[in-house]
Amino acid sequence: MSDRLEIADVLTRYTRAIDFGEWDLLDTVFTPDADVDYTQSGGIHDTFATVKPWLAEMLPAFFTTRMHTIGQVHVAWAGGEPGADAAEVTAYFDNPMTMDDGQGGTKVAEVGGMYLHSMVRTPAGWRSKQLVERVIWKRGI
Repeated sequence: MSDRLEIADVLTRYTRAIDFGEWDLLDTVFTPDADVDYTQSGGIHDTFATVKPWLAEMLPAFFTTRMHTIGQVHVAWAGGEPGADAAEVTAYFDNPMTMDDGQGGTKVAEVGGMYLHSMVRTPAGWRSKQLVERVIWKRGI
């Protein structure tokens, strides 16, 4: 149970970092060499070291506010049993964001899909060594 709770905390730290612009919090989400793929939502696919400053620059430039909701979380342990040092984690997400509507107001843009994390246990706790954002639907974008 504690591994599941720690993995859930990683997912929460991820969404809070993105939603509140707490970019350094991402250091507690990803391994330093993590592979991050945001191409399905129009972003980049690169190492965490490249993606982190890109997020800090691009997200506030386009979206006034961001507010993730994480839903169903599925954990598939390496070897099929809890207690392993690796897991494939699928987390459903809904991410409404506000952006400039071009007429002096704002509009809501929303993306829904799944975050596919390959997580590993590290001395500092669970971390994502790979994230693929799979977009299932978009609205207002």
